[in-house]
Amino acid sequence: MEDNRGKTRRIPHGVARTAALPWAGGAGVDWSLLDGRGWLSRNVGLEIEQRRLFPWIAVCFGLGVVLFFQADGQPALWAPLGALALYASAAIALRRSLPAFSVMIAVAAVFAGFSAGAIRTRSVAAPVLSRVMIVPLTGFIEAVEDREGGKRLLLRIVDMKDVPEAERPTRARISVRNGEGLQAGLFIGGTARLLPPPQAAWPGGYDFARDAYFKGIGAVGSFSGPVRRLDPPMPPGWSLRLAAQVDEARNSLTQRIALSIGGAAGGVGAALVTGKRGLIGETTNDILRGAGIYHIVSISGLHMVLAAGTFFWLVRAVLALAPGLALLWPVKKIAAIAAMIGATVYCVFSGSDVATERSLIMTLVMFGAVLADRPALSMRNLSIAAIIVLAREPEALLGPSFQMSFGAVAAMMALVPLMHRRSTEALPATLFERGIRWVGQAMLGIVTTTLVASIATAPFSAYHFQSLNPYGLIGNALALPLVSLVVMPSAVIGVLAYPFGLDRPIWQIMGAAVSQVLEVSAWVGGFSGSTLVVPALSAGALVLLSLALLVLTIPASTLRWIALLPGAAGLAFAAAPDRYDIYIDREGAGAAIRSIKGQLTLVGKPSEFVAEQWLRADGDGRSAKDAGLRQDALCDAAGCVVAAAGQRWIAFVQHVSAFDEDCRRAAVIITRLKAPPTCQTGFLLDSAALSARGATTIRFMPEAVEVRSVRKGSERLPWLNAGVPRAEEMPARERPRQARPIPEQDFPEEEISTGEPD
Repeated sequence: MEDNRGKTRRIPHGVARTAALPWAGGAGVDWSLLDGRGWLSRNVGLEIEQRRLFPWIAVCFGLGVVLFFQADGQPALWAPLGALALYASAAIALRRSLPAFSVMIAVAAVFAGFSAGAIRTRSVAAPVLSRVMIVPLTGFIEAVEDREGGKRLLLRIVDMKDVPEAERPTRARISVRNGEGLQAGLFIGGTARLLPPPQAAWPGGYDFARDAYFKGIGAVGSFSGPVRRLDPPMPPGWSLRLAAQVDEARNSLTQRIALSIGGAAGGVGAALVTGKRGLIGETTNDILRGAGIYHIVSISGLHMVLAAGTFFWLVRAVLALAPGLALLWPVKKIAAIAAMIGATVYCVFSGSDVATERSLIMTLVMFGAVLADRPALSMRNLSIAAIIVLAREPEALLGPSFQMSFGAVAAMMALVPLMHRRSTEALPATLFERGIRWVGQAMLGIVTTTLVASIATAPFSAYHFQSLNPYGLIGNALALPLVSLVVMPSAVIGVLAYPFGLDRPIWQIMGAAVSQVLEVSAWVGGFSGSTLVVPALSAGALVLLSLALLVLTIPASTLRWIALLPGAAGLAFAAAPDRYDIYIDREGAGAAIRSIKGQLTLVGKPSEFVAEQWLRADGDGRSAKDAGLRQDALCDAAGCVVAAAGQRWIAFVQHVSAFDEDCRRAAVIITRLKAPPTCQTGFLLDSAALSARGATTIRFMPEAVEVRSVRKGSERLPWLNAGVPRAEEMPARERPRQARPIPEQDFPEEEISTGEPD
């Protein structure tokens, strides 16, 4: 094409192809109509030229997954599959019209994500225990994890006394205090106290029951007596034998690494190699969390990239030593294949956890791009990895691991073009100056990528964990060089030397580096305010901030600045969180009530883990053991009352004798008992209501009450007793006369869930 000066000017292929595609009406596409040949038309053309429409397919796929998990009951499978086929056919028919083709592909991706969720849910369906029971059982040990107080077994159940096969869970996670001699592959029997996997402690909290369902775990609990080794009634299947052999090899290597290094560093070093974190003490966990580097003990993207990168570098370096091979063979591609094999073996050996499998998929896609002579780091490859991960495990989208890992990688990929801009300055003359410059650039890269990743993952951390680590930048900047340059290369070399028995010195070198990491963590974690507890973000704030992250990272043009709109709105919602006024345990064992002073007050006997979840969701940094949590509750043997916000009495009833008085004066009654039919109060949550709702939260409004529960979702109900007297109107003689913490309640042990989920 010639311009007005007679010179030939090339038109980018993507723009030329776009301009040649007709609209549905047959006319050519005129992008200038979108914005008067202005900013929008230029940027849309650039997005198409850079092929940045493809990543939005992954976004639409994820949207379909979210819609599936918002659906009630079990959606039909034929509906999303039929819609997927319809829109995919429409996309093929309209492929010559880019706008219509893009819309059809986007809608088809939404239905594909919905279908993936429906298929996955059906494929993992297995019985789940319906009630608490103490029952004799037998089964094969599938995996063993060492803990400070014993062992935790993943048991593939063969028989449960008096439990029909249709109701018997396939797997159970059971703790045992004295697990000496127990190992994967053994057939054992014993009496266990089992309960259904616990649901979320509050609506929006971590749902262990959902995660357990997709792992095929239908019960959790502990052995209440001796565990016996038995002769199996049948030989174990090949999958169980393979899982047992891998788990036993992992445990053996875990013990060897821990003993070679010793101390807290031994547990951390073993976890970095085998994924077994049971030997890490809670004190060490707190140190790592306080420094913002706890992610290093969870084998995920960082470890997979470093391990695969070590394999890639070793193989490429060895092959480059032979000039004939380096000149005649595709050394880079051979090294990429070796890295893919090494990463796969590392994933299997480290337990094939969900986060590890996602990291493996991302790594395989990146090295697959090397084999295809494509850029390894690209938003397109990240999108392909996301689609593969969500097609295999749609439930991963709801968890923090997927959100934080893909969010961080997307943000860093958006930063890569800026970091790769070449400086116009001349290179330093001396080798020392070049070395100093290289070190400076490497440290600047670590600090910059850590800062970007921390900002990108902050909304997800606040939503899922209600905590932020403002000094995590310092902790990561000091610790990651040791992990990258010493710890992970030593791990790879140590595993290769392990079969020859020459690995102990390697583990000791790795242990020295891990010890330095722990010292750095303790130093950073000792800063005042190293861990900030923040109120849980609302779902709306998380959606807006996630949308801002997507719009900021996917576009290649200045369209990314549109992200300021949802980002600002999300930050506004996050800055003014709507706190709940009451948190209620799923079984009515206890509650947290916001007193008239504005802080939560505990009543009853909720588990320590559940109480911690409530406090963190409220942005309250107090421990569940803090005695001040019960000072605002007025209690006697029959129950407690709390003067809540809005000058309303909230009653927690423990004995039927309290119903007569509390039903007359309380705005809300919480009890695990069955309330009498004559009890007329503003809002009543007794055993029947809790059985239907599960864990519940309440937020007071002037003329209504907003109720959210795990099982029934959100409801807004009007006050039913506007005439209930307020706290300041109550005669003193009608109030409890004892202001003391409620004594320990004698609840049946089998009705209280105190297990902390993973």
